[in-house]
Order: sequence, then structure tokens, then C-alpha cells
Amino acid sequence: MSDAAPRLRLDTLDRLGRGGAFTPPAVDPRALRVGIVHLGIGAFHRAHQAVFTELAAAAAGRDDWGIAGVTQRSASVRDQLTPQDGLYSVLERGSGAAALRVVGSVREVLHGAGDPAAVVDRIADPAVHLVTLTVTEKGYRRDGTGRLDRSDPEVAADLTGRPPRTVVGQLVRGLQRRAAGAAGPVTVLSCDNLVGNGEVLRGLVHDFLDALPAAEASPLADWIAASVRFPSCMVDRIVPATTDDDRAEVRAALGLEDRGVVVAEPFRQWVIEDDFAADRPAWDRAGAVLTDDVAAWESVKLRMLNATHSLLAYLGALRGHDTIAAALADDELAVAAEALMVEDVAPTLRVPDGLDLADYRRQVLERFANPALRHRTVQVAMDGSQKLPVRLLGTVRDRLAAGAVPRQAALAVAAWMAYVAQGRDVRGRELPLDDPLADRLLAARAAGAGNPGRLVDSLLRVEEIFGADLPEHDGFRAALTEHVGRLTVNR
Repeated sequence: MSDAAPRLRLDTLDRLGRGGAFTPPAVDPRALRVGIVHLGIGAFHRAHQAVFTELAAAAAGRDDWGIAGVTQRSASVRDQLTPQDGLYSVLERGSGAAALRVVGSVREVLHGAGDPAAVVDRIADPAVHLVTLTVTEKGYRRDGTGRLDRSDPEVAADLTGRPPRTVVGQLVRGLQRRAAGAAGPVTVLSCDNLVGNGEVLRGLVHDFLDALPAAEASPLADWIAASVRFPSCMVDRIVPATTDDDRAEVRAALGLEDRGVVVAEPFRQWVIEDDFAADRPAWDRAGAVLTDDVAAWESVKLRMLNATHSLLAYLGALRGHDTIAAALADDELAVAAEALMVEDVAPTLRVPDGLDLADYRRQVLERFANPALRHRTVQVAMDGSQKLPVRLLGTVRDRLAAGAVPRQAALAVAAWMAYVAQGRDVRGRELPLDDPLADRLLAARAAGAGNPGRLVDSLLRVEEIFGADLPEHDGFRAALTEHVGRLTVNR
């Protein structure tokens, strides 16, 4: 094959045979009309919700569930997918992996920073019945209390009435246009790892409204109450960063260049609160669970899977393990991962009907051990200040309230503290501190340098992470100090 392989597009895909090297789109992309706006069209959405949506549209014989994706800051996804007519491939890795799948449910990609007015126009389109989001925890721009951070310069600018560049601003202005144009009801579905993500998003929308003049906000709030739903959901699929080797493998399989390929494990799960303002895709026919009790599923996933992921990321990175699979192959870290789930997490959970917690725990470890994924520890370690409160600190508080010091959860928190403090692994390689509170954390590191107790106290005083209660608990602070001392000795 020459170096000048043609690009994946509708016309080049049509010329390929169907010899089993790949699975073509489940629906005809040309026939799809946009019915969903998705804010945050990164790799996870393309490997998860977009796949569910395409399969649902095919199962129901619908052509009105195409997706208009919005990339918030970088235009890279737009530049990858627009020349490819929205097509991209999903490459599964691991036991039970399916054939390479070409996905065609994304019909348009907008650049939110470059053309924010177009995002508002799409949300206001009467053909749109759903707005979904995967913008990560920090994309919601919350303050230390969980409310919308009105001091954030971008939020403040959106409140002045400029074409909005924040996700909450885009939502509110889009809903405002819908209300004015009688576009009909719409469902707004957060798919991010936030506890009660639907309620969180509803609260942030109303925080934005509260900052607007009453004459503008009051009628819009009334319309939202009558015409908009904010269901919660839980999503799960491991989607590591795509590498050049992945792209080369897809190129060999298709004979086409795909600059938008995403890599994923075979497993995928979606649990959605069954509370919609209008029509929805037949996601249940594609394997999603529609339920009235998302909270129990969400808690299991955040506290068992996500918390263990973070523990392995920080401990693994400190020990020089490049991937989560390599960290789990370290016997001491494997013991720590299981102990976290068994000793501290399990006692805090309300297990949803139909879920075997022991089987779920084994499945989590099997998925993390998949060496084909190469999920990098430093990638999982990003944004720790945003992830710790939702993944670990709920477990910590519940165990403390029950009269127990959560030593395994404390180890995970201490591993994050050591990661912040060390800045390098055992081989001397830099550990990047990619975090929205990086400046605060570096200042806390400097204040606690050279002494585990001072370091713990200094980091515990970052109230946006730990609140006012946890720094006052002597048992928790002592456990952290012990772990941090052991993790940072002789480094």
C-alpha cells in the first residue's frame, strides 16, 4: 500500500468490499437527520454514546437521530471528522473484541470556541430533541461549593450576552432561543462522572439564570420547568488515547486513512434515568438500561471502578508503570486495588437489583488488566482535584461516619498527594500535574516540602477538594500522613 492512502469518506467507504475486515455503519449516514446535539465530542463520546445511538436508530428503523457534535476548545475533532463526512472507526482491543466498526451517526461537528452562535442555533433547532454532554468534571466550571463559578472569566463573559463559549452558557442561550421560537421540549442529558449529574446540571443552569436580570430569567425558568428534563445517567467504557500504531492498524484494515479513529475495550455500559421531555432513541434496544434508580448504579461505578482506576494511576505512576495494566500486574498494587473495593467501598454501597457486587469487582480488575488497551497512568491521573471528591471522598466520609478510618481509601488519596509532591517517578521521569488547581497544589507542595505531616495538612487545606470537615478528622489525617511518609521515603 502506498503512503498516499485515500481518506475515509462516504465515497471511499462505498468502494470498499464487505469482506469482514470491518463492520460498516448500521444506518445510512446520508439519510440521517440531526436530532441530538452533543457538547464535548471527544473520544469517549464517539466510542460510547454515538455507538449506542447508531445501533438504536438501526434497531428502530429511525433516520432522525443523527448527532451534531460540538468540540469546545480545540478544533481538532472537527478537522479530523469534517473531511471524512463525519465517519470514523472504533477499534476494540481485548478478549472478545468485535471487528473494526465504522460509525456514521455523527453528521456534523461544530467548533464551539470558533463559532459559538452556530452551537446556539443547533440547540434551538426544533428537530433537536436531546442535548447530551461529555465535557469532563472541569468543563462545568463549578466553584468550591459545586455551584456555577460566576468569577470564572468565561462564565462572566457569557453572562454579559456575548455568543456563549461555556457549556452552561451555550445550554441556557440555546434553551432561551427554543423558548422564544416555540421549538418544543428537549431533554438535557449529562454523561459525565458527577454524582447526580442530571441534578448538578439543572442546578448550574439555574445558577446562570439567577445571574441574569429577573425580567429575562423568570419566563425562561418557567419554560424550562415545563419543557426541559435533566435525567441522570451512568456511562462506562475504557477509552485510552489513540496512538499512531492504532491509526496504522486501521489504515491496514480499511486501506483508508482514518484520522478520527478511537480505541476502546469490548465492554460498554449505559444506565439512564427514564425521564425524558420528548422523543428519545431506542437506546434500550442497543443494550442501555433505562431505570428509575440511576443513583445506585452510579455510586457503584464511581466508587468501585473509577476510584480503583485513580488508585492504580497514582500508585502506578509513582512506581514507574506506564499503563494501568502494568500497575495491576504489580502484585502489591493489585492487592491494594482489591482491598479498596472490599474493605472500604463495598460497605458504603446500596447495590442495585440484578447486580452481583463480587462479580462486578472481578470484572473491574479483569478490564483493568487488559494489556491491549495501554491506558496510560498519567492520563488517568489528570484533573485529580476534580476527580477525588466524586470518586473517593464520598467513601471516606461514609466510612468515617460509620466510625471506621478508611485506610485503603486513605491510601488512594495519599497516592495522589505523593504524586503532587514528588513530581517524578522512581526512574526520575516527570509526572505531569495536569489539573485546573495546579497553581494551588504547587503552592501547597512547596509549603509542605520535606515533611509528610506538613504536606498532608497543606493539601487538606485546599477546601475546594476536601471541604471543611475532612481536615478536622484526626484519624483520617493520621492515616494520610502514614501513607504519604511511606510513599515518599528515599525519593
